[in-house]
Amino acid sequence: MHYIRAARTAQYRAVRALAVRGLGHPLTHLLLAAAATAAAQAWDAGHRVTDLHPVRTDRLRDSYLSHLRAKKGTP
Repeated sequence: MHYIRAARTAQYRAVRALAVRGLGHPLTHLLLAAAATAAAQAWDAGHRVTDLHPVRTDRLRDSYLSHLRAKKGTP
């Protein structure tokens, strides 16, 4: 689980930098690149996103129903 832990930590740090410093700050760019690299390494090691984040069918259904309701309201 070393790769997953590294990817999660890098993502957390990137989000913190984004929230505190904004998207234009060089540190944010550096940390976002590190997070992407860590995620790619985890992927290459065989860890898949769906292993950690299974598809939430209830959210998909609710999103689809909201879309249909909004579409009905338009002429």
